Amino acid sequence: MNLSIQRTLAIFLKDVKDVTRNLFVTTTLLVPILLAIAYRNLGDITLEIHYTVINLTFSSVTAFVQCTLIAEEKEKNTLRTLMLSPATTSEILLGKSLLSLLITLITILLCIQITGYVPEHVGLFALGIIGSCLFYLALGTVLGLITKSVMEASVVVLPIMFLFGFGTMLETLASNNAYLKLLEYLPNLQLLRFAELLEQQKFTSLGLPLLVIGIWSVLSALLAVMVYRKQLNSR
Repeated sequence: MNLSIQRTLAIFLKDVKDVTRNLFVTTTLLVPILLAIAYRNLGDITLEIHYTVINLTFSSVTAFVQCTLIAEEKEKNTLRTLMLSPATTSEILLGKSLLSLLITLITILLCIQITGYVPEHVGLFALGIIGSCLFYLALGTVLGLITKSVMEASVVVLPIMFLFGFGTMLETLASNNAYLKLLEYLPNLQLLRFAELLEQQKFTSLGLPLLVIGIWSVLSALLAVMVYRKQLNSR
């Protein structure tokens, strides 16, 4: 095990200890799970409903947990210590993202088990999920870096939860309004589009939604690194 992995794991293990003591963060995990249970009790579940639950997991778990973990570090002034440590930018950002990624994947697995969603092609489904997850991790990182406390972070992330969590409902609105056509390129709607093509076995058409999700992920990751380095240089 090289030094880089050791530092990354040390940051990850610290986050594990912190999140077990933070009931405010852990209770957010119940939001998509309770929604999945509610939808299951309704009976027939469409693909859109399955992905409403999945997208809500990304916004209320991935982005929210990532945002609050970093905001908590800032509030306690421990992020400054971490920035001044020998750990590199990539080690810190990766270490801070591992727990949110793990929690997200576990929550999604629980939710699709509850709703009974069985993807036709697990490998391609996983590719879409991981690609989307990278976007929400980077988004949560940016929001955590620009806020000063957990309370402020929890308020800032709320619009994100509604836009990306229930954004699948915007698809009808976008299709009926030429001015809102760009909404169709939101990563949550592209994930739904990807799932629809996957169910229809139109494999040759999967490239476009994956590309759009990838662009969102890369741009948000670059923004997260820029904001982090800006704050590092200001200290």
